Amino acid sequence: MSAHPVRLGGIHHAAYRCRDAKETVDWYARVLGMEYVTAFAEDHVPSTGAYDPYMHVFLDAGNGNVLAFFELPEQPPMGRDPNTPEWVQHLAFRVPDVDALLAAKAHIESEGVDVLGPTHHGVFQSIYFFDPNGHRVELAADIGTPEQYAELKRVARPMLDEWSVTKKAPRHADWLHAHNRKD
Repeated sequence: MSAHPVRLGGIHHAAYRCRDAKETVDWYARVLGMEYVTAFAEDHVPSTGAYDPYMHVFLDAGNGNVLAFFELPEQPPMGRDPNTPEWVQHLAFRVPDVDALLAAKAHIESEGVDVLGPTHHGVFQSIYFFDPNGHRVELAADIGTPEQYAELKRVARPMLDEWSVTKKAPRHADWLHAHNRKD
């Protein structure tokens, strides 16, 4: 079997839109401790040549991961897809453990941000909140065992295949949320 011609080395950066670049940079630094590392600003989009002034800011999310935002002052105000629930699209960051997750929750709440959770997902626990642009942010602490992660990998394809046919939640990994059931 030959190597795949595309050789990924991780995510270079993920980019989202923001309402105000300075407010966004300051919020992520204050609330999540992310260092502001780079900015690009142009009047014309390099890839298309179109006139569309922007400020593109980059924040260090740790371990070589970068989160970026565009402020686009001449575009209509940013919105969101009204057909997609708020909880679906989100940015999820890893924290070292549950103690760090709880400490982060206390800090984020002290910054006046409403935080939901922790929510138990079987192999990780998470908290959720919104940034000043309305993007949902998740902090997650892994708690699973190597055996649990191996089992999830093993059932991933059968679950996807079943979902593709039925559009109903497959039960291959019910053990993940067994403690959340009310029945």
